[in-house]
Amino acid sequence: MPSYSIVVAADHAGLPLKEEAVAALRELGHTVEDIGTHDGASVDYPDYAHRAASMVEQGLHRFAVLICGSGVGMAIAANKHAGIRAVVCSEPYSAAMARRHNDANVLCMGARVVGPGLAREIIEAFLAQEFEGGRHTRRIDKLQADS
Repeated sequence: MPSYSIVVAADHAGLPLKEEAVAALRELGHTVEDIGTHDGASVDYPDYAHRAASMVEQGLHRFAVLICGSGVGMAIAANKHAGIRAVVCSEPYSAAMARRHNDANVLCMGARVVGPGLAREIIEAFLAQEFEGGRHTRRIDKLQADS
């Protein structure tokens, strides 16, 4: 697996799982920028999602891993950015297919949905895949087009 530059963020609900994810990513040899949150005080997930998605959008990082209670709020916020394809995954198959068919670049998970072991499996499945291109490129182009 190639080594990637990855930004990681979470709200207060996702903090413990974020710390596990950061450790797993570093163990796997990736460069990680942890932009918070760093304590249990209540914060607003859109603030973290927007900051991380902006970093991917600007090319500062190849991927982002975002964690909140369900993963859904982070994905909604991140997907507001141009070129961002954020997905919520609760198991490895969807994570792998999100990369292969959808060229996803932001992985969102719910700390109230998956535990540390499963989160690591999801992260590994996501990062181990390459976008297949071909017919999927046409579909990605349609996603990126103005409606």
